[in-house]
Amino acid sequence: MNAHFFLTLLENSGFDFFTGVPCSYISPLIDLLSKKPFNIHTPAVREDIAVGLAAGAFLARKKPLIYMQNSGLGYSLEAFASLHLIYHFQALVLVTYRGPQDPGMEEHAIMGQHTEEILSTFKLNYSILSQDFSSQKLKHISTVIEQTSLPYFLLIPQGVITS
Repeated sequence: MNAHFFLTLLENSGFDFFTGVPCSYISPLIDLLSKKPFNIHTPAVREDIAVGLAAGAFLARKKPLIYMQNSGLGYSLEAFASLHLIYHFQALVLVTYRGPQDPGMEEHAIMGQHTEEILSTFKLNYSILSQDFSSQKLKHISTVIEQTSLPYFLLIPQGVITS
């Protein structure tokens, strides 16, 4: 999926604050976001910082999006549990789905094997981004976010977001 097309879908769906920790899987999207003003795109140095920034943005009546690797998901679970899950802060969370398919990067293997299990354990809604992603699918995700008042996690496999 073309990064410009994907970002346009997100912005047309009302997402107006972006924060996170970069990953090469979504570098075309990060490149586009880096051209946005600081009040729209604020990169974070750690995933838990991004979770906190998104909580603040939500309180400021923004519709936040957080991006991170699935290793960062593991690192930021406490921030989600103590902010978003307790206080029902809404956000879309893009999680790059690294794992066993990354030869030479074995540090991602275990988290990659358990990402979906972790999300299920926390009873968090998620799906996997595919090439046929559409505005209708994003509208459904936005509806789930609004109805549950919880974050929704969109897992992004390698190669799905392109230049």
